[in-house]
Amino acid sequence: MSVVIHEISHGYVAEYFGDKTARFAGRLTLNPVRHLDLFGSIILPALLILTKAGFIIGWAKPVPYNPENLSNRRVGTIAVAVAGILANLLIAAIFGLVIRAAGHFGFGTPELYSIAGLIVFLNILLALFNLMPFPPLDGSKVLFALLPQRYAHLEAVLERYAIFIFLIFIFFIWSYMYPLVEWLFRLFTGGLPGIL
Repeated sequence: MSVVIHEISHGYVAEYFGDKTARFAGRLTLNPVRHLDLFGSIILPALLILTKAGFIIGWAKPVPYNPENLSNRRVGTIAVAVAGILANLLIAAIFGLVIRAAGHFGFGTPELYSIAGLIVFLNILLALFNLMPFPPLDGSKVLFALLPQRYAHLEAVLERYAIFIFLIFIFFIWSYMYPLVEWLFRLFTGGLPGIL
């Protein structure tokens, strides 16, 4: 559901800036079935679980939008890209407050801490992962909206080699970001022992 909320946030912000593509496609819904990607949501995660790869990755179908319809293309593109990231951080903050309130008012249980902690953790991962500046991640849309037009050709180059960049990032760079994930987790939850 965190991925679904991430995706529909893109669609609602695009609509705010004048593009109704996501609404016309029936994608402004919390129904997860409308957002399933056969390979990214089902086949790949299942293969990783069955092969005991040690990690799971997946994705939903991106919510479509047409940048040509945005009332302000540069600002709108950045806002649409950032919307999903902010949605995930908001979810993490809400469940972090649940954890803090449970600890403060004494209604916390191991199950509550486990489920809420996992939601906080996964949403931080989604937000930071999507900040990365290579296609098709949201960070690339922000980067290319900010870069001068003379660098527009770099987007096509990055898209061409996106799978290789993605694999290099996953296997060689992502582990260096874990301290930031941990810091944000403790910031949101108060670092209650046993949650992370």
